[in-house]
Amino acid sequence: MVATIIVIVVVVLLALYLISLYNGFVKLRNNRENAFANIDVQLKQRHDLIPQLVASVKGYAAHEKTLLEELTRARTAAMSATTIDDKIVAENQLTTALNGLKVAVEAYPDLKANQNFLQLQGEISDIENKLAATRRFFNSATRELNNAVETFPGNLVAGMFGFRREMMFEIADTERAQYDKAPEISF
Repeated sequence: MVATIIVIVVVVLLALYLISLYNGFVKLRNNRENAFANIDVQLKQRHDLIPQLVASVKGYAAHEKTLLEELTRARTAAMSATTIDDKIVAENQLTTALNGLKVAVEAYPDLKANQNFLQLQGEISDIENKLAATRRFFNSATRELNNAVETFPGNLVAGMFGFRREMMFEIADTERAQYDKAPEISF
């Protein structure tokens, strides 16, 4: 009789522990998805500003047509991405295209002085700063989930219920090369 009670208590405690682990994984996954929803808001604003920015630049930089088309393609791909991982990849490509536009704009002093362009550039810069903050939060939520999924004994429960390591929102490899090289300073 005592042995039966001990077995029942152990089974109940084990079940409660598994339920607790599972609920923890669900909370971490939901936290990550919420963090990406915050990124999505900023991405939507950025997507809405890009056509205005492209239209503003078109008048000054007619021969930069390829760059503008690439930016438009990258925006379309970013807007049509459906999963978080696909959005991360597409947004990295869009960021690279935006950086290419920033470099091309340097060749047009009149454009850099255009009030409409300056306003759009300021708005995009503000959104990029907000995106950086929300990406940090997203990556923190992703790191917490990944740690829980990969550490023992959580990894056993995670595998049983289909929780897996998730992708971080990192800068694209092409951008990473820019950040890794020393800045050029000229006088």
